[in-house]
Amino acid sequence: MTGIPLSTWAVIAEIIGASSILTGLIVGLFQIRQFRIQQRDAVAINLAQTFYSPDLPRAIGLLQPLPDGISLNELRARGPEYEHATITVCTSFETIGLLVHQGIAPMQLLLDLAGGIVSTMSRKLEQWQEDFREEQQQPSWGEWFELLGNEAAQHKHVDSPAHIRYAGSAS
Repeated sequence: MTGIPLSTWAVIAEIIGASSILTGLIVGLFQIRQFRIQQRDAVAINLAQTFYSPDLPRAIGLLQPLPDGISLNELRARGPEYEHATITVCTSFETIGLLVHQGIAPMQLLLDLAGGIVSTMSRKLEQWQEDFREEQQQPSWGEWFELLGNEAAQHKHVDSPAHIRYAGSAS
């Protein structure tokens, strides 16, 4: 018998098996990477859609002219639409803050999308939040919004605004 010995066939089979496993691992890693990219893109789209709902921009527009650090009583004196707007802003950014904290939404994405708005709204509503927490006896009210606001304010001083940072590089 002049054929290939059985031991050679065994080695070839081992090489093919190892190659199959290695190929499977590479394909699996690639698929995981693609899934993460899709997940990140889906989160980005959902975050962006938050700003397309008429409620949040309307609330931000109503609150924008308010002085920084407005109190609960001062805000209530302006009427129920101001308190509704405040709740809308807080709960919207509360949700986003939790998504960032859990690693579902990247912080940089949020900062690029709404860092200035978050920083401004957090600054304006800081005293209102403290008063509201005390009134409701709920120290965790708006905790993720506050954390997000602090992060946004910190990065505001580190990064220049996009219209300056990327001037002349529009693609």
